[in-house]
Amino acid sequence: MATDDRDRRDDGRPEQARPRDRTGRPLPYDTDVRPLAQDHDPDTVEEALDLGVRLWNDERYFEAHECLEAVWHASPQADEDFWQGVIQIAVAGVHLQRGNPVGALALLERAGQRLEGYPPLHRGVDVAAARQTCRDLAERIGADGPDVASSPGPFPAGPDGPWFTADPAALSPSPEPTPVPDEPVWLAAGRRREPRQR
Repeated sequence: MATDDRDRRDDGRPEQARPRDRTGRPLPYDTDVRPLAQDHDPDTVEEALDLGVRLWNDERYFEAHECLEAVWHASPQADEDFWQGVIQIAVAGVHLQRGNPVGALALLERAGQRLEGYPPLHRGVDVAAARQTCRDLAERIGADGPDVASSPGPFPAGPDGPWFTADPAALSPSPEPTPVPDEPVWLAAGRRREPRQR
């Protein structure tokens, strides 16, 4: 068993117990203000996607990326790069909020590359707009350097909004909700999610 002063789970693995600010940075234990970042625990991938979009539009990119990871982890292999590219745009927003334009630029470049092979509208996401966001933000970072004051803007939703399917050939969302997988590591708590009791 570890003897350092880190927060730990019952099994001895590290776990962050401190509250977090809106960019995911740990706050002091004795913080007397309500932490700005919250843990979200959606039951279905569709709920995670909806919540991720709302958090993104509220410029709560750290929380949005965590919700969207449930979508990525549940997606078929053909959509993994797609969802990861979308998430990387949100994480670029986190880096901009933290004053790290170099990190944001690297993520925007990777996001643009991941989204490259997808059609202009995919799973209800305006991929063309997402890629344009990557280019525009990268250009602003290049022009303004460390003084850039920008964000990814609203979620790049298509006309009918984003949707999820586990079927790579599907042209519309599944009528049945998709349970959130139990496997992904949720970064807010630094722990694996426990299987749900139904």
